[in-house]
Amino acid sequence: MNKLITLLLVSLLSFSGASQMIPDVRWSTSTEKISDTEFKVIAKAVIPSGFHLYSQNVPDDGPIPTTFTYDDEGGAFTLIGNTVEEEGHIVDDPVFKMKIKYFENTATFTQKVEILGDKKTLNAFVEYMICDDERCSSPTEVDLTFDLTDNAVIASENKSTSENNVVQADQVDRKKKPRSDKSLWGIFFIAFFSGFAALLTPCVFPMIPMTVSFFTKQSKNKAAGIKNAIIYGLSIIVIYVLLGILVSLLFGADALNALSTNVWFNLIFFLLLIIFAVSFLGAFEIMLPQSWANKVDSQAGRGGLIGIFFMALALAIVSFSCTGPIVGTLLVEAAAGGSQVGPIVGMLGFSLAIALPFALFAAFPGWLNSLPKSGGWLNTVKVVLGFLELALAFKFLSNADMVLQLHWLEREVFIAIWIAVFGALAFYLFGKIQLPHDSPLTHISVGRLGLGLIVLSFTIYMIPGLWGAPLNLISAFPPPQHYSESPYGVGNTQSGSGNVFANEQRSIPEGAHLMPPHNILAFNDYEKGLAYAKKVGKPVMLDFTGHACVNCRKMEQNVWVKPRVLEKLKHDVVLVSLYVDDKRKLEVDQVIESKLKPGKKLKYIGQKWSELQTIKYKTNSQPFYVLMDHNENDLIDPIGYTPDVDEYYNWLKTGVSNFNK
Repeated sequence: MNKLITLLLVSLLSFSGASQMIPDVRWSTSTEKISDTEFKVIAKAVIPSGFHLYSQNVPDDGPIPTTFTYDDEGGAFTLIGNTVEEEGHIVDDPVFKMKIKYFENTATFTQKVEILGDKKTLNAFVEYMICDDERCSSPTEVDLTFDLTDNAVIASENKSTSENNVVQADQVDRKKKPRSDKSLWGIFFIAFFSGFAALLTPCVFPMIPMTVSFFTKQSKNKAAGIKNAIIYGLSIIVIYVLLGILVSLLFGADALNALSTNVWFNLIFFLLLIIFAVSFLGAFEIMLPQSWANKVDSQAGRGGLIGIFFMALALAIVSFSCTGPIVGTLLVEAAAGGSQVGPIVGMLGFSLAIALPFALFAAFPGWLNSLPKSGGWLNTVKVVLGFLELALAFKFLSNADMVLQLHWLEREVFIAIWIAVFGALAFYLFGKIQLPHDSPLTHISVGRLGLGLIVLSFTIYMIPGLWGAPLNLISAFPPPQHYSESPYGVGNTQSGSGNVFANEQRSIPEGAHLMPPHNILAFNDYEKGLAYAKKVGKPVMLDFTGHACVNCRKMEQNVWVKPRVLEKLKHDVVLVSLYVDDKRKLEVDQVIESKLKPGKKLKYIGQKWSELQTIKYKTNSQPFYVLMDHNENDLIDPIGYTPDVDEYYNWLKTGVSNFNK
């Protein structure tokens, strides 16, 4: 009776929209071969824009569910489990006036089967209906055929059922957008303050009063002077934003995301920052060709908007020896973040900080009297920035070392280098070291003394890190504590005297290890971790991470270490850490063709985990955390970087609670 009512409702809705033909769903099939007798058959639906396809499970009084029927020809095959569907949307349906799960754009359904005879194809049909907010299609049946011959894709031994939910690689996970926005805001503010730092360099600072005076004196009235200065500032913003756009277009989204884990990019960035740092320290100046400046300067006298634009371009070229290293560092950092708009946002923040003073001082010329005079302190700013770039350079070298697992730049060595760099900076600020372009120093100012004391305190703070201290203030920069000569601290080992985890060592299952320094039981293999979770009756926590992932280290050293979070990780879940930048080669029988880039082979372990994350969760940023049950279904919406301890703990607690229910 309920189904009859539904059919009548559908007929009425279809008739009311009869003047407009409802487009149909396009179905495609594929097959993955797990073994000689076991296959995964996959049906993918491409849903017309504006319409939605309903789940296999809907309320009794709801729409026609999507239903798969497999032709059982004389018992030639056996279904293994139920047909698995991807995560959809649960919403208040405007047609049926109830909460219903449905899919938009695409939907993928996967079924495991065991073939009992010499069967070459598997026939099935799917019954479904689609609706928009006003009308529905009539119930429709479509025949499906799955190829079980050698043309079927051979699945990796460790391939999970969930990985078959194939979606377009460029789809963005809606749940990740807020976190992506947060990271872009971070890039913007870092770039903005870097722009203010660039203002205090010898190439830019003296230009402020000169340029503002030019506009105020050459203009017919104050309003015209302010207008021209504002146009000048906007021109600066346009020039630098165009540079950010150029970087984004040259690399593209995929390449930018690969920067943070690609060995060669990290090595190139290391060398670039070393060059920038040495330049700022006074060894040489990085300058663009003088002919460029002459040509641009000749155009600046044309007047009008074009003349003002070329004046701004002249500033960018002339000041390049000071701003170039800062701009280069910002572009490197923004690009390594993986977002295609990162370089654009970075250049917007940087140029805004550069442009603001020109507009403000033109509007309020009296403020110029309060500016400090140019002098040796401007070179001091350059030198300090040079030391900071020198320290940052070793972060990129460390990334390359961890990805290759060479253990040349382990945690203790990295910290020792930083102690040396910041110790030298402290001596410089105290006047004990002088560099080529420094003015003679008879005394140091109170401000310089204060900054020197801060740097010296920071240097002393890092010293205990050589003996295993966590150094939470800089947790994102040095290698993690397990990537060191003494993972458990000097004098402590995983077993033997002084070890409080000796009992845990004896109970480590196959394929697992204890993650130092807190001995969290962790797997690095999806299938082994899932099998162990089924054995002990605990949910699985997938940790998509990377050896060179900065925010991953922040989470591990600032959030995971909190007692209540640590208790959950050690006792309530089975942790499976999947390193997307793991460059170890896959076994020969596990090398398969990529689903995201047909024709390309997946050769490395990290590529397998990266494709799993992209295919199932529609995101490729790390860290990314998933709590799932033994059927590989999500227990709670996955999350990314979550520095708020309370938020992260509540996410863990809710997911574990859902599993226990």
